[in-house]
Amino acid sequence: MKGGMLTIFRKELARFFGDKRTALATILLPGLLIFAVYTFMGSALSSQFSVDEDFVPAVQAVNLPGSVSALAGQAGLDIQPAQDVEAAKALIQEEELDLLAVFPPDFDGQVAGYDVTSGAPAPAVELYYNSASVNSSAAYAQMAALLEGYETSLSNKFDVNPGDGTTYDLATQADTAGTLMSSMMPMLLMIFLFSGCMAAAPESIAGEKERGTIATLLITPLRRRDLALGKICALSIIALLSGLSSTIGTLLSMPTLMQMEGGVGAAYTPVHYLALCLIILSTVLFIVACISLISAFARTIKEAQTYVTPLMILAMVVGVTAMFGGGASPHLWAYFIPFYNSVQAMAGLFALELNWTHLLLTVGCNLAYTALGVWGLTRMFNSEKVMFQR
Repeated sequence: MKGGMLTIFRKELARFFGDKRTALATILLPGLLIFAVYTFMGSALSSQFSVDEDFVPAVQAVNLPGSVSALAGQAGLDIQPAQDVEAAKALIQEEELDLLAVFPPDFDGQVAGYDVTSGAPAPAVELYYNSASVNSSAAYAQMAALLEGYETSLSNKFDVNPGDGTTYDLATQADTAGTLMSSMMPMLLMIFLFSGCMAAAPESIAGEKERGTIATLLITPLRRRDLALGKICALSIIALLSGLSSTIGTLLSMPTLMQMEGGVGAAYTPVHYLALCLIILSTVLFIVACISLISAFARTIKEAQTYVTPLMILAMVVGVTAMFGGGASPHLWAYFIPFYNSVQAMAGLFALELNWTHLLLTVGCNLAYTALGVWGLTRMFNSEKVMFQR
């Protein structure tokens, strides 16, 4: 790193980290807030849509047959006789009772005498429950599964996936986690990285123009290329730290948010993390170059932030494509498109489908676009019309 570029690099880092409140708010606060919010959301969703492990539903029945009573006892269901159907329904509405099962009289006899080929209506069981109650919904699901299993045992001619202990779903937990991560994390990372860049880049260039301090830098014997490189490198480190904080907060909260067992990152090797670092680093460099160009064109920080907002929205929209693309694109042309290439490369990585050709093409294109941005920023620094506009 050359002398002039190193000077600008140190100056930008000293300016940013000199204000401890701004540094903490930009780097640590996003990760802490994301971890707290996502963990709370996961815990809230878990408590809202699941029941306790020792949950025993309150169930009443009318004309409960002995066969179903025996099956219910084996399943741990304590079914009490209902004295009044309407009163039981009222209790379900008031969430004081979970389920009411109404069987026809002599249910076992009707079932034994029913001919499937007769075309006559089959004996029907009515299950009353309250879908607004988690406990009632769980009781309904448990009772319906018990009755369906009983009905199948009476009339079926073959079995589909019999419950003999064999696992028919061959998707591993790593596959499931990878699918979820590949659909969510690219979009989240693009938002985090862009937010970190927006927190620092407009202040560094448009802020100096607004305060008039950019003129002092431009009259020094400093090459404009070194000035552009120094600012972009320093801003990239700041944006990386902010994005890293947000990413760590998200990863730590994922098990609770997605109700996963074990660590989310257990399926990823050091090679995956190295590849992710390369993608993030090259993406941040390109984002910083774009925002720096916009900030150099703007006259004030507020104006720069206004100009950058559409670009951030575009990056977010591109990030959303990972949720509907069914994995990373197999086409090479996709990895030449700015932002889209990073999203696709991250989608493949998180889905445990790391493709080194796509990765290297993405990183190479991002670095090439960054170099082009540095060249453009140098040209803008050389233009008095741009740098001293009012």
